[in-house]
Amino acid sequence: MDNKTVKKQIEVLVVPNSRKAEVIKINDTSYKVKVDAPPVEGKANLRLVSILADYFKVHKSSITIVKGSLSKRKLVEIN
Repeated sequence: MDNKTVKKQIEVLVVPNSRKAEVIKINDTSYKVKVDAPPVEGKANLRLVSILADYFKVHKSSITIVKGSLSKRKLVEIN
């Protein structure tokens, strides 16, 4: 199976305005992400994508917020 075609969906609880960016794994499909950006004009979402891309070692374009773009609870897809 080609790894590049595998998609993974995870549930993310976002904590905006944190002092530092941090990813806390709760289980295989749930994560808590502390984001060092405010939830204004999509800044926290952009930072979330960047933090998750670094954490999972993928390009930012491989991270998609599928559900919850205006919520602290999000469904994120990683390609």
